[in-house]
Parts: sequence; structure tokens; C-alpha cells
Amino acid sequence: MPGGKPAGVRCVHLDEANLCGLFGRPERPAVCGRFDADPELCGDSREQALALIAQWEIITAA
Repeated sequence: MPGGKPAGVRCVHLDEANLCGLFGRPERPAVCGRFDADPELCGDSREQALALIAQWEIITAA
């Protein structure tokens, strides 16, 4: 996503299974490569992860 991914917007590179279409490719953004899924951040399910990440996006929005 040329200008970065806005908070709350699904990444255009995710496929139907929510897997990154750029994984392992040089054009994958560095920020994505540094992301480490952690239970504290992602919870125990996809639903919890989306809710927690949405909260962090709001808290850290500039």
C-alpha cells in the first residue's frame, strides 16, 4: 500500500485465508517483517486479535 496502511483498513495483500501475498518477497514492507504475533497483542482468536489491534491503532494514531 503506497502510502502505508491506514488504521482499520484491511491490507490489500491479504488473501482469502488472511495470509500475506507478499510473504517472503522483497517488496514486503519492513514493518510487516518486524511484526511478531504475541498472545498479549493478538489474543486467542482472530476476533480478539482484530479487536486488540484496532485498540492499539487508535491509541498510537498520530
